Amino acid sequence: MCGVTGVFGRVGREEAAALVARMNQVILHRGPDDEGSWAGDGFAFGMRRLSIIDLAGGHQPIWTDDGVGIVFNGEIYNYQALRNELIESGYSFHTHSDTEVILKLYHRDGLEAINRLQGMFAICLYDPRQNVMHLVRDRLGVKPLYYGRLDGRFYFASEIKAILAVLSARPPLNRQALHHYLTFRFVPSPQTIWEGIFKLEPATWATFDLGTGEAAFKRYWHAEFDSQPVEPGRDYVAEFENLFLAAVEKRLLASDVPVGVLLSGGLDSSAISAAAVELGHRDFHTFSVGFRDGGTFDESGYAREVARHVGSRHHEVFIGRDEFMDFLPELVRFTDEPIADLAAVPLYFVSRLARQDVKVVLSGEGSDETLAGYDFERVAFQIDRLRRLDEALPSAAIRLAARLMPSGHYRRVLANLAAFGWRDYLAGQRAHITYHWTEAEKAVLWRGKEDFGSSDALIDAWYREAGGSHPLDRQQQVYCRQWLVEDLLMKADKMSMATSLELRVPFLDHALVEWAARLPLAWKVGDRGSGPISKRVLREFARKRLPAGILTRPKQGFPVPAYRWLQDGMGEWAKDFVMSPSSRIGEYFDTSHLQPVLAAARGGDIGAAHKIWIFIIAEQWCREWL
Repeated sequence: MCGVTGVFGRVGREEAAALVARMNQVILHRGPDDEGSWAGDGFAFGMRRLSIIDLAGGHQPIWTDDGVGIVFNGEIYNYQALRNELIESGYSFHTHSDTEVILKLYHRDGLEAINRLQGMFAICLYDPRQNVMHLVRDRLGVKPLYYGRLDGRFYFASEIKAILAVLSARPPLNRQALHHYLTFRFVPSPQTIWEGIFKLEPATWATFDLGTGEAAFKRYWHAEFDSQPVEPGRDYVAEFENLFLAAVEKRLLASDVPVGVLLSGGLDSSAISAAAVELGHRDFHTFSVGFRDGGTFDESGYAREVARHVGSRHHEVFIGRDEFMDFLPELVRFTDEPIADLAAVPLYFVSRLARQDVKVVLSGEGSDETLAGYDFERVAFQIDRLRRLDEALPSAAIRLAARLMPSGHYRRVLANLAAFGWRDYLAGQRAHITYHWTEAEKAVLWRGKEDFGSSDALIDAWYREAGGSHPLDRQQQVYCRQWLVEDLLMKADKMSMATSLELRVPFLDHALVEWAARLPLAWKVGDRGSGPISKRVLREFARKRLPAGILTRPKQGFPVPAYRWLQDGMGEWAKDFVMSPSSRIGEYFDTSHLQPVLAAARGGDIGAAHKIWIFIIAEQWCREWL
């Protein structure tokens, strides 16, 4: 696991080397074990290394005999099999690293070699034979990669801050990105919070002509969610067991250092721990975090129960309001962009705890998006009822029924059904897991009138791009497209790497994701016989492997009491922090309009609290970066 950096354009060898050295220093936390770089006239690249595989070797960049070079951030779990295949093809190896396997596979097969890789990765391949550079990002977007053409040159890096460190001045703030951030609490790709700096999107390779600077982008993989009918006699649970156990085993074995598990006590991380034991791993480390506030914000009891059940060496850390608030300046430094997912804070503290004992951890990200967690089972059963109604009555009759209903939930449901039909019901409502500030609210907040692209239009475009025959398929596709990548995986990467810890996600093994994308709905959310059951196939896997209480407990993720703190004495602090004349965010927004929202938050309105915290994080980000 590493961080990668690079520059090309009108730059001499010595200056290019100095630029990459400075970029590498900025991301030291991503790879404290080793550093490497290479520079020529017009091109240089480098890396910081966290040594996981081939500890003694594996120094990057790595080169072929005819001058093709690579720097690489990530892990390739099937590299041993690919290495053996390449040896049979006549290739020899100077290291035992997965990096050299990627290089030689590309040398033999070209960019199509990427389709053979199983893992998480951000790759730069420098090919002077064709005078090109390729940037490649893994299928699900586990590892980030940024690029931009600034100061007359092209830069790329694993973190935005590495690019900012070598510019003559900060780029302009991307106000459109800030506009979207208020709605989603993250910046949707491919944009970033800075003008001119972009995210390479998941499952994409980009080829840059080093002579002309021209770029070509290609998406090399899709996981189209399209739930299939149930096939009688097919053992879906056994299929899941095989795929999931293989995904966990690959991520446990592809390491020359100890591997642990981030254990919340929820279903996902507990299933990973149970799988590790089943695969023969004993006495491994598990790590959990809790809040000293206690109550529903402390999941440590569940984590301890699972740790006892699987026999792990369990470690805990507890944080309170002071640690949380003191960390906010570091939070926005590590994330580069404003991400108002407050679960990032406990994730940092548990990652720091884990780093004392291991270099690698497994975590449960991606299970809800691919196997239909959250409240997907409730949504699916509602859609089924609406389908029967839509097929039985003409839309005019449903519209009339909506008018006759008293105002409220059921009237809105019928009106939406009449307007969109059951197939487009979720798309018509722009269903998204995060939706906070509306377009109308943002129009009032902004100082001056600007012609922003609508966040609503962005959601509409995501649903149009989503295939699948069922509304739930399309919703899962939308969740995986942005929320999973730009919130969950982004905070997982930034918080773990801030502590020099590698985080691996078995639920996002691409073979498992491809299988889950076609899994019948009955095995995701249940059917009329079973009743609504979220992540049904995973629960069946866990039923004989975990305590019953873990299967039935409600999902919490990383519960954070910060929303409640606005009721308990922090309301005045929030007002002074965000709405004072000296606030940095006040340059862009009329923060006086936040006063009624803060009042609602202080009164216990959780939706209002989310809105205020979006501004708190934005203000903290402005103080750090502007």
